Amino acid sequence: MLSLLKNCSTIFAVFNNCDVLKPYVAHIDDIFKDFTSYKVRVPVTGAIILDETYERCLLVKGWKGTSWSFPRGKKNKDEEDHNCAIREVLEETGFDVSELLHKDDNIEMIFGQQRVKLYIVAGVKDDTPFAPLTKKEISEIAWHRLDELQPANDDVISRGITGLKLYMVAPFLASLKLWISGHPPPVAPRSDKPMRGISVWKAKNSSLGSSSTIAESQASKLVADVHAPDSHPGRSFRNFCFDTGPIFQAVEAAFST
Repeated sequence: MLSLLKNCSTIFAVFNNCDVLKPYVAHIDDIFKDFTSYKVRVPVTGAIILDETYERCLLVKGWKGTSWSFPRGKKNKDEEDHNCAIREVLEETGFDVSELLHKDDNIEMIFGQQRVKLYIVAGVKDDTPFAPLTKKEISEIAWHRLDELQPANDDVISRGITGLKLYMVAPFLASLKLWISGHPPPVAPRSDKPMRGISVWKAKNSSLGSSSTIAESQASKLVADVHAPDSHPGRSFRNFCFDTGPIFQAVEAAFST
């Protein structure tokens, strides 16, 4: 990205013609390095959503790549952990966990310089409709059996026993199973449940991935019950604003020279 900025005369013209940005032109390299370092330190929160039997959890797959993870995301400035988790889960799955989230039911871990806290949200009906509110962030949402997610190690990036590629899932499984052992599920395990994962939402133009991990799809049934995904930016961006006057003036000045 930095090389792209350096090769883009228009961008540099904007910096040079904008009073707000002009003092930083000579420090773009340092600014970019600081931003990259800051980005990996921002705390992350989200939720581990369990079905009524506590046998399955909800995972989301990113728009690019094939990794599955719990719905989660970075905190905004001064945002409380649980509020961030509620917001991120809503944006990535369309499901509001605010009524089911208990602040004390969480698992917190440190990865490098980044703190990750996931709240355990248990007892969600498996026929609950899910659909992300943001575009091109999530390609698929699915229920996955916990016993199929157990990897050979607790690495941040790992694979379940069926070959499912997981990101930031394995390190939380031991603590999650310990929590489940002390909290009886509201519904007893059912033998008629499919043994493999169940896809509940899938973007039209994304690939399904490994057929060995998804044996049954409910997307056509559930998406019909969900309102069309919001075409606007995420809620955190809707509240963002700045003075555009100087920037537009700089753009006009750049193209007029």
